[in-house]
Amino acid sequence: MPTGPDKGSQNKSAAKADKAINAANKKSARKKKGGVPAAKGRQIPWLTVAGVVVVVGLVAGLGINLYPKYQDRAEAQKFAPSESNQDPSTGIEGVTVQEYPAALHVARTQRVAYDQSPPFGGPHDAVWATCTGIVYPEAIRTENAVHSLEHGAVWVTYNPDDLNADQIQSLADRVDGETQMLMSPYPGLDTPVSLQSWGHQLKLDSVDDARIGQFISALRLNRFAYPEVGASCASVPGTGDNAFDPDNPPLFDASAPGPDAVPMDGAGITPDTSETSGAGGMQLPSDLQIPTN
Repeated sequence: MPTGPDKGSQNKSAAKADKAINAANKKSARKKKGGVPAAKGRQIPWLTVAGVVVVVGLVAGLGINLYPKYQDRAEAQKFAPSESNQDPSTGIEGVTVQEYPAALHVARTQRVAYDQSPPFGGPHDAVWATCTGIVYPEAIRTENAVHSLEHGAVWVTYNPDDLNADQIQSLADRVDGETQMLMSPYPGLDTPVSLQSWGHQLKLDSVDDARIGQFISALRLNRFAYPEVGASCASVPGTGDNAFDPDNPPLFDASAPGPDAVPMDGAGITPDTSETSGAGGMQLPSDLQIPTN
């Protein structure tokens, strides 16, 4: 008589089946929980992208800042003097032109009754103010500054009550270290900015006015427009009244000249002919040579 499977074998088979079912359920649960893993795609090089963005930004910033300066310089060069256009400043709106006698010297203790403020010609101290691109933090004696104009310098002045620090620095950037240039505050100036060369003046309301560059280009070391061609702007060494120390210059006198002030025509003063004989020894830099056309 045939016999069926014993109970022990049945129990073992059932246990194996339960284990298989449990294992399958756990595997299915893990798949549902984790989902289908994402396929690996190409990674974006974010550091490289960021670097490119920074470089592009810097280049754009430089262009924005430098292009206007390039334009100003190019525009100013149109006012460079030549044999055929010896005084280009006549084409600059607002420039005042005045003839003054040259080489009329006064002593350190004397004042001049100047007819303009700031003055831009007439009798002056025998010693010039250093004008090798000096930016004076304090107002300097006008009689010394006027002598610098006789040497072909441009004197940039400003009213310290009208300009802030950034505006003053903007002017200083045009002067600092530049041949035949000087700059100083001028208390009581009737405009924010005033430029002077020998026999020429331009008063302005803004440090951003394009005419600043035009005036400098037209008149700084313009051999047709100042008396003492070839004269130096370097400091006069020594001590006392026959020297000029740019670190300790004679200071500006804001008071009105007294009745003993030297008149503008220099009455009683003998001109120093050595200054107008063309005997100066300074050679103009190559970039400041006057074209012959």
